Amino acid sequence: MKAIVFDIGNVLVRWDPHQAFLADLGSREEVDEFLARIGFQALNLRGDAGERYADLVQEVAGEADRRLLATYVDRYALTIAEPIEGTWALMERLRARGHAIHAITNWSAETWPLGIATHPRLGTAFGVAVVSGQERMVKPDPRIFALLCTRADLAPEDCLFIDDSARNVEAARAAGMDAVQFTTPQALQTALQERGLL
Repeated sequence: MKAIVFDIGNVLVRWDPHQAFLADLGSREEVDEFLARIGFQALNLRGDAGERYADLVQEVAGEADRRLLATYVDRYALTIAEPIEGTWALMERLRARGHAIHAITNWSAETWPLGIATHPRLGTAFGVAVVSGQERMVKPDPRIFALLCTRADLAPEDCLFIDDSARNVEAARAAGMDAVQFTTPQALQTALQERGLL
């Protein structure tokens, strides 16, 4: 194993979109209703694939919901305020053992600079970082795993991929990588030790 490839959202940085809307709606339950009503998950994935939020907002029914969703990018830093320090510590231990560290993340091209501004380590932690919104392709598309391998000059079997999404983990395995579904830093540490990486 030559390289460890990290997802970022909910692996290295907690992502909670509720935080962008709580001040307006007052409770997580109200935010849940709003997110479901506008189909936020599907819209957000399209943002991760390179579409602009200003265009996505126009598809939302209801002026009040459009106005609220239009605040998302400006409030984005609120949604990623918490680093998952246990995973960062494991990353640094892996780096100290000589493993190359890369990333594949489903992340909007619009909000990626805000992510780096909020967590400057994201700008320097990875040898290669494949950001879906910049490439206009999202996990679990097999092309995004191939792109990482091309840019990092790696074969898929050289890579261990870590992601919180079971679907993305399966896609990485189908692409030829070893893969671990992230749940907690402690469980990840065990998985890394079982592979002799720590």
